Amino acid sequence: MTDRRTELADNLTRVEERISSACAAVGRERQEVTLVVVTKTYPASDVRLLAELGVRHVAENRDQDAAPKAAECADLPLTWHFVGQLQTNKVRSVVSYADVVHSVDRIRLVTVLSAAAVRADRELDCLIQVALDAESGERGDRGGVAPDGVGALADALAGAEALRPAGLMTVAPLAGPFAGRPRAAFDRLMEISTGLRADHPAANMVSAGMSADLDDAVAAGATHVRVGSAVLGVRPRLG
Repeated sequence: MTDRRTELADNLTRVEERISSACAAVGRERQEVTLVVVTKTYPASDVRLLAELGVRHVAENRDQDAAPKAAECADLPLTWHFVGQLQTNKVRSVVSYADVVHSVDRIRLVTVLSAAAVRADRELDCLIQVALDAESGERGDRGGVAPDGVGALADALAGAEALRPAGLMTVAPLAGPFAGRPRAAFDRLMEISTGLRADHPAANMVSAGMSADLDDAVAAGATHVRVGSAVLGVRPRLG
């Protein structure tokens, strides 16, 4: 093994142990939780090593980094997730490689995503990003729609060609009533998910939890955890 491959393998083992322990503590099966490795700022060579080590889901948050990396790794058996705030002028590019978009938070984005997906002859799973720090009608500091806006977005996704309402995503908020309380935030997300599934039963994905709080997310019921630094190491500082 190369030193980098060994490092990634060891880190993956530790993350797997955390997920398995968190599942066991609440009586969940390990296969109920999908690990999505966030490879932002890291090279395509790391993506290749991760694929060799069995990773099948990878995520990016900036199209300018993701598009060339996805193209370079197009031969790998990977599902690509886009997890960053998405500007409409980046949609056409993102649709060309992403299989799942985690950050749908406004009707305009649904419209543009649908048109781009139809043109590209692709179908996308779309998660609604929920901002637990936002008041009614507002967006969160890091993107996302207030909880009372979820239903309208889900209906829009369900009616949009080439898009599927697949579930919800959140980031533990830094402000508001859930600041510093990731477990409470993820419990609230699960409540919103239950309401969503009453109208859209197939929208059963819940993307929550990152390196620092994945254990709380798994305990709350998340189906997908987005883990970067715990697998890849401390990120290089962006210039």
